[in-house]
Parts: sequence; C-alpha cells; structure tokens
Amino acid sequence: MKAFIKAYGIKNKWRSMKTIIELISDELKSAFAKLYGDDNYGKVNISNRPDLCEYQCNGAMAAAKVFKKKPIDIANEVVELLKESDSFDKIEAVMPGFININISSAFIEKYVRDMSNSEKYGVELDNPSKKIMIDYGGANVAKPLHIGHLRSAIIGECLKRMGRFFGNEVISDVHLGDWGLQMGLIIEELRERNPELVYFKKDFDGEYPKEAPFTLNDLEEIYPAASKKSKVDEDFKQRAQEATLELQKGYKPYRAIWQHIMDLSVADLKKNYGSLLVDFDLWKGESDADPYIPALIKDLEDRKIARVSEGALVVDIGVEGDKKELPPCIIRKSDGAALYATSDLGTLVEREKLYSPDEYIYIADKRQELHYTQFFRVARIAGIVPKSHELKYIGFGTINGKDGKPLKTRDGGVVRLEAVINDIADEVFAKIKQSRDISDEEARNTAKIVGLAAIKYADLSNQAAKDYIFDIDRFTSFEGNTGPYILYTIVRIKSILEKYYESSSQQISLSDLTVPVEDIHKKLYMELSQYNEVMKTAWEELAPHRICQFIYSVSNTFNSFYHEIKILTESDEKKKKGYLATILLTEEILETAINLLGIEAPDKM
Repeated sequence: MKAFIKAYGIKNKWRSMKTIIELISDELKSAFAKLYGDDNYGKVNISNRPDLCEYQCNGAMAAAKVFKKKPIDIANEVVELLKESDSFDKIEAVMPGFININISSAFIEKYVRDMSNSEKYGVELDNPSKKIMIDYGGANVAKPLHIGHLRSAIIGECLKRMGRFFGNEVISDVHLGDWGLQMGLIIEELRERNPELVYFKKDFDGEYPKEAPFTLNDLEEIYPAASKKSKVDEDFKQRAQEATLELQKGYKPYRAIWQHIMDLSVADLKKNYGSLLVDFDLWKGESDADPYIPALIKDLEDRKIARVSEGALVVDIGVEGDKKELPPCIIRKSDGAALYATSDLGTLVEREKLYSPDEYIYIADKRQELHYTQFFRVARIAGIVPKSHELKYIGFGTINGKDGKPLKTRDGGVVRLEAVINDIADEVFAKIKQSRDISDEEARNTAKIVGLAAIKYADLSNQAAKDYIFDIDRFTSFEGNTGPYILYTIVRIKSILEKYYESSSQQISLSDLTVPVEDIHKKLYMELSQYNEVMKTAWEELAPHRICQFIYSVSNTFNSFYHEIKILTESDEKKKKGYLATILLTEEILETAINLLGIEAPDKM
C-alpha cells in the first residue's frame, strides 16, 4: 500500500485537529453559554444506545438543579437553538432531559476529509514533548528467552512506538540480568567440568582467550545443571555465591568468563528479540549499575536514610495514608550482598546522570509490585529522582495454560519463547495451505508474519494487568477478535485496490472521498473518526488494548461495508472512487495502528 501512496502522490500536511466529540461538544457548549451563561453543561458522549442515537448530551440534567427548571425544558431550549445546524441530521430532547444527536453525513464526511489531510490523521502530539525511559525485556543472560519474557517485550515495544508516535524522545533499555548468582553458578560448574582452564589457574598471568571455551548450547545446559546442583549441594552453592562476589569485586579471570557469557548471550538475545520485531536502544544490565552502588549506599548511610536491622541495611518506606504496612526496602543483606532493589537504585543513579528523563516506565510481572513500590519510594526519599521526573510501573498478568495455571511444558519446565513462535507459525502455515494453493515457501513466509501478529494481538488485546489463557486455536483463527482476522481485513482491502488499478488507469486519492449515502458508509466514516481520540486515550492510559478495540471495530465495520457495497462493480465512477478512497483511508489507518502494536501486514494471505 505504501507503494500506492508513493506512486499517486498522496501526501499529508502537518495539522492536529480536535476530536469529533470535541467539535460536537463545542456546539452544545455554545448553546448552553448563550442560554445560561455557562458552557460546562455541553459535554457530549458517544451514545450507549446506538439504536436511539449516535451521541448524547446529559447537561440539561445538571443545569436543571442550578437554574431550578425542568431538565426537559432546558433540553428543548438547547435543541431549538441548534436545530438549524448543518452538523446534525437529528437533534432532539427526550425525557427526562437527554439530548439525543445524530450527526449529518456532510459533517462526518468533512471531518474524515480533514483527517485525511492532516499528518497522523489529526492526532495531536504531546506538547511539551518528553524524554521517556522505558525499562522492559528483563532477560537473564546465559538463559534462553521463555514465555515469561513475552509480555514485557510485546507491551514495552508497543509503548515505545506509541511514545515516539506522539512526538516524544523514547529510550528503551532491555536491563539484562547479568550480575547475579547465575554467573557464580556457571563459573563453579565450569570449574568442576574443566578445572584445567586458564581462568582457574592461580599462577596464570597472561591474556585470557578471546574465544569462549564453551558454546551457547553448552551454556544452556551448564546453567540448569548448576542451578539444580545448588539446590542439593550446599557446599557448591556456597562456592557459587563466593564466585559471584569475586566477580562483582572485579576478579579478572571471572570477568573474562563473564564477558564470554555476555558476548554469546547478547547476540542470541538480539536475534530472538528481533524475531519478535522488538529492539532496544540500550543493552545495559545490572552490571552497569554496579559502579554506582558503593557511593549510593554510603550516601544513604551518611544521611541516616538507611538503618541497620538484624545485620542488614534497610530503608523504611512507609508513609502516612498507606492502606497496609509496607516492609522496609533491603539495600544490603547481612552478608554484604546487594539485592535487586540495590541494583535498580544504582541504575536510576546512572540513568539520571546520563539521560535525566522526564519519565520512567517500568514493565514487569504484576507479582513484583512490592519491589517497585519499595525502590520507587527509596528513590524519592533519597532524592535520586527529582519530583519532576515521573516513575511509572505497569504490572502485567501471567500467560496461563487451559488449566488456569502459568503455562508450562508437559514435563513441568518453562516454555521457550522460540518454541511458542514456531508452534504458532506452524499452525498458521497449516491453515494457509488448507485454504490456498501456494508454494510452501510463500506459505511459510506469510505464516511467520501472521503468526507473530497472532501472538502479539492476543497479548495486547487484553488489559495488561489481566492474566490470559494461551490458546493456539483461538489465537490463529481467521475469524473473531484475532490478529489473523485483522491482517486478513487489511489484505482484503489491498486486494480490492490492486484489482482496481489492474483494470483502470484512474488514480485513487483521499481527495476522492464523498458524502456517504448508505448507512454502512457513514458508519465506517464514524468508526474512522474515532482514531485520534482512541490513540490519545490509549497513550494517556498506557493501554494498548484500546488500540486493539478500535482496530477490531473498524475491521468489522469495513467487512460489513465490503459485503453490502458493490465497490468494483459500481457503475457511477464518482461513487466508485469515493468507495475506493474510503477503503484506502481505512487501510492506511489500520496499518498505522497495527504498526504501533509492533505488527506488520503481508501483501497476501
């Protein structure tokens, strides 16, 4: 479709615009102001009874209490004042004082035309814009990505794209787990297996090898084995903890092993995140915060913000008004080890020093809510983050199996993300081959795109905080509120436009939009007109599911339009071009919206 836009010179000019609700409200506000000197009663909402009207104003109910009149009388006065307006096809007062409104076809056509001539279809950019740091991903090095990493990656990528769409500078950081006990476990397991390696020779004084003495596959076997051993061998676990501390203190041989692990793991993580169409500006980890921790702890001690409790260093975070007692945040354990909170505070110190963002957004499992509450409060108490910089946490629910419990493999292990992506793609491939006679290669390529849409849409169409059931059959269905259904709708529009261009030398541009005659045409316009308002609300609420709701509603209405209107066989050329311009705009808006979700559309399905 971008080729059509480029070929036919369809250009948008920068112009933000009011939402359609704001424009209708302006007329009602003007009437209330003229009648009663107060425009606060003119707010309009989408009707919750579409069988009765499209929009509704309930202001007369509130005005009646102030001006000591019957609501229906006030409503009738407003209607009388506005009945000649070109904006309305119908405006009427109904008992006990509601104002029911249907907008005119000419009004909605003008609005949609104005949208088509505006950059981003009339979306108003954030003013002032912000610098926003988004922390998502949270993968651990030396471990493959699993199903638990999916939601953070998908939601974070979507919010990053939304933030940039609204004109903000957004910096994304994967924030790797690269500094914890798993490193000591790997080092000790490696020592037991290969004690002859130079990293374990006390008298070695040369340069350490540039090539790792293990592969990524080795690592993926070494870590689980070491983790299992640490649960039954206390001596091994103790040695691993000591190795972790030595690493964190800068012991050169262990740093060399750590660097090998990082090089292998990060390359693999980039590949796997890339298969999700997820990328990060920064690939920093807990290790990057380590240099800031000693000064951080000393400052907390010097200023009496932290206190010693049973040998540990803690900060009390409870404040007046808390609904329940919150435990203090542990900054340093009694054995001297730092914790996640310490690392996260050190990371904030670094981020303030290097980037000083106006806003932070952290995306993690909702079961970590206490952790975020604790370190956010310490950051405020200690002045690490100024009051003007917002700290936001989005906690997401779990992905569950059909038994309602967090998804596991048949043997109880963690489901690898790569396996999830492949299973979905295989299911889509099978459905494509059943419905179309195409080569395996083309089917595989399409299945990869559609499968990824199935995964992402299934996740983002849910409210982030809610758990959801992982159901491959439902996710990959080409019917209902699914990613494949949305993509099929877009591909259907592309196909109609391609057929037109194959048989006609005429151009189609958004200037061909016409005043709708049919009800379904008007309804499609009205669905499209919600675009800028939905986008604004979704970004303000950090709620991608609102975009999904919009996309699904537009897709349903378009498909009804497709079945009711004979687009390509319409004999009136002006009407035909009007229909084609309408579906062109529909396709552009749908593709813009799915791009914010991190989803691409194929050319064919």
